[in-house]
Amino acid sequence: MSVELPVSRDVARVVRIVTGSAIAAVVVLAVTRGVAAAQAPLCPAPADISWSPAKPVAGTLFRVHVNSPSLNAMTRVSHARVANERLHFRTVGDSTSAFAAAPVDSGNGLTLTLTCADGTNTIVKIPTRAAEYPLERLKVAPRFSAKPDSALVARQRREAERASAVSRASHETPALWTEPFALPRTTRITSDFGGGRTFNGAVTSRHMGTDYAGAVGAPVRATNRGVVRLVDSFYLGGNVIYIDHGAGFVTAYLHLSKQLVAEGDTVARGAVIGHVGATGRVTGPHLHFIARYGSVTFDPKSLFETTGSR
Repeated sequence: MSVELPVSRDVARVVRIVTGSAIAAVVVLAVTRGVAAAQAPLCPAPADISWSPAKPVAGTLFRVHVNSPSLNAMTRVSHARVANERLHFRTVGDSTSAFAAAPVDSGNGLTLTLTCADGTNTIVKIPTRAAEYPLERLKVAPRFSAKPDSALVARQRREAERASAVSRASHETPALWTEPFALPRTTRITSDFGGGRTFNGAVTSRHMGTDYAGAVGAPVRATNRGVVRLVDSFYLGGNVIYIDHGAGFVTAYLHLSKQLVAEGDTVARGAVIGHVGATGRVTGPHLHFIARYGSVTFDPKSLFETTGSR
C-alpha cells in the first residue's frame, strides 16, 4: 500500500512511502534536509560586511567587503545596491568585494541592500562624510550665460539622455579591465571635481569632472580597457567620447579637437583616443574628464586611488 506523509513544515514536497520498513529512514533523511535548508543562511550577516574607507566622502568611489564567514552566502545573493546602483562582487581567494560610489549629495549616509534568493534583505547603513568643494568664479561671454531657447534645451536633454543611457547599460557589460585605471593625461589639473561654478556672479552649476591642462592637439588616453559607446559633438561637451569599461564603470572625455575612435571599438588601457581641444562650451583648451559608476558621477581622483593607480 502507498502512504503520503508530510515530514516537515520546512520541506516543500511530500515524501511517498512505498514500504513500511523504509518509513523511518526516509522520514529522518527528509527532516534532516529540511532542517539544514531552514538553518542555512541566505544572506551575509551585517556583522560580516564592511567598507573602505570607513567613512566614504560624498562624491567618491569606495569598496564594499564581505568577510570570509559569509562567502558561501554570497552565492545566494540575487543583487546588491548602493545609491540605487547595482554592485558587482568579485571573489579572490577568501575575499569578496565590490566598488560603490557615493553621490556628491550623500553626506548624510548611504544604505546598502542585499536581496537574497528567498526575497529577504540584509540592510546596512554606511556613514559618509560631506566634502568641502570650492566655489569657482568665472567670467564668460554673454552668449554663454544667456538663457537657452527651447530648441537648445531640447538638444541638451537629448544629449544628456544619450550619455545617461551609456552609464545605465554599463551594468550589463562584464568587467573588461583587470589593471588599475590610469590617468588620461599627466599634466596639471586646472579645475577639480565638485566645485560650484558661478557665471557672471550667479551660481549655476557644479563641476562634475576634472580638467587637465593641454594645448590643442595634445594626446588624450583611455584610462582603461573598454568599448567605445558614444562618439559625437555635443553643445556643452563639444567633441566627446564615452567608454564603457563594464561592471558599471564609464569614463568620458570632453572638448576634444579630434576623435580617433569610433563607436563599437575596443580600446586598450593607455591608447590614444583623441586630442585636447576647445570645442563646446569652454573658455580655453583642456580635457574635461568624467568618471561614473552607473548613473553616479564621482571624483575621478578616487577612481585612480581606489583601483590602485596614483
